[in-house]
Amino acid sequence: MKPRKREGYEGTGPGAITPDGCAVELYARLPVGDEPDVIAAAVPAGARVLELGSGVGRVTHALLERGFTVTAVDESAEMLERVRGARTVRAPIEELRLDETFDVVLLASFLVHAGDPEVRRGLLRTCVRHLAEGGCVLIQREGEDHHTDVPRERVDPAGFTVRIVSVEPVGDGVHAVHAEYAFPDAVWTQTFRSRPLTRERFEEALEEEGLRVDRYLTQDGMWVRAVAATAGD
Repeated sequence: MKPRKREGYEGTGPGAITPDGCAVELYARLPVGDEPDVIAAAVPAGARVLELGSGVGRVTHALLERGFTVTAVDESAEMLERVRGARTVRAPIEELRLDETFDVVLLASFLVHAGDPEVRRGLLRTCVRHLAEGGCVLIQREGEDHHTDVPRERVDPAGFTVRIVSVEPVGDGVHAVHAEYAFPDAVWTQTFRSRPLTRERFEEALEEEGLRVDRYLTQDGMWVRAVAATAGD
């Protein structure tokens, strides 16, 4: 099964590039941030986690170390080859049907901002389809200034620089975002499509697919805990 290339998504640099422009070698180098701590604080210890878009397993491995059981899903075989200690499933997220449910479904990496609204709906439907009764969906959304504070750059303590070089409208409320990752020995770029969502529109998008926001997990509003719309009603 060869993943289909996604329109408007490109990547350059050494090594394999996935259909959405992600460089496998780049993501193998990137350190994990505070994501595992945010996740662990929001869900029961030892929960069964379905990680949608796991990539090389940066978050996967950190969750395993914290005692979670993780099923890692990605459409890239090259990404999944780097995952260790977790069950892996190769599939486009929006087409995933495992016929089982999980305590936690994780949709990180700003995937909810997919430029194509049908893709976003498919992602959220996959979350709902695999959510156990009483479980939750953890979603990472963009910061409020992600599309306006441009250009910007961040120098990581690990010794590389991340730049958001440009954000350009391409129609229908969608932007083409061009990012650059500069290491001392290599440079990778990625161009991807992103649809900005206000907090109100984000919550509406969840409600349209049977989810509701339970609470925002971080002060910047970028991490969200959602539950089935009927939970607690």
